[in-house]
Amino acid sequence: MISSIFQYDFLQNAFLSGMVIGVLAPLLGVFIVVRRLSLIADALSHVTLAGIAGSLYLSQTFVGFATLNPLYLGIASAVGGSLLIEKLRGVYKHFEELAIPIIMSAGLGLSAIFISLAQGFSTDLFSYLFGSVSAVSRQDLWIVIVIAIVVIAFISLFYKELFVSSFDAEYARASGLRTKAIHMLFMVITALVIAASMRIVGILLVSSLITLPVAAAIRLAKSFKQTIIYAIIFGETAVLVGLVTAFYLNLAPGGTIVITSIIILLMAMLVKKIATKRSV
Repeated sequence: MISSIFQYDFLQNAFLSGMVIGVLAPLLGVFIVVRRLSLIADALSHVTLAGIAGSLYLSQTFVGFATLNPLYLGIASAVGGSLLIEKLRGVYKHFEELAIPIIMSAGLGLSAIFISLAQGFSTDLFSYLFGSVSAVSRQDLWIVIVIAIVVIAFISLFYKELFVSSFDAEYARASGLRTKAIHMLFMVITALVIAASMRIVGILLVSSLITLPVAAAIRLAKSFKQTIIYAIIFGETAVLVGLVTAFYLNLAPGGTIVITSIIILLMAMLVKKIATKRSV
């Protein structure tokens, strides 16, 4: 397989993108889980699907959109969805969780309309839904790298603010931190990571890569920073093992990555259970 990676550009694109996403998704996932916003990943992934389906429909209908990378409209949809979620959370101040199913429903509805207008599923759309090793282009790789730089820069600059506001939003506001602006930026960053991950993991499974490595890390880690490190290790392992498995068995990488993440989670739970019994 190593010789194939050096020989074929699409494998280089897939594995390099996967390695970057294996770091980004769990890194951001730690903050998402701590903030109890796990379902937002699902909502934004469905909005991204609407953007992808809409882009594929436009490419079939209008000649000018034939060469447009669907990833661009997917990213725009994800970012727009994240901003709408924040707007709705402000409208429903006492029922903020309503914002998530509203946006998710809108995303699913638009996706169904665009898919039907495009006369059903195509190979391209299927690869976006469940990921594809062969579909990752060099342009997709560069988009992932640019998003990775933006995400790492954001977390590096606002790590303390994100940490404080994640665990105690009231204290963060009382301390004078610009929690609203930081949270808005955090939502946009989350949308970018989801859009970047969909080529490898797939739109319908991307939330799993964000949450499952974090769930495994929480069982073993003893501090917040340790949770981040473990989550990244588990995420990277799941992506690499999943991509190798998908390559040899000719399967959708999204499914193999998620199943690998589930196995890692079960192993982490088993290790924690054994450690707890020994300490008693």
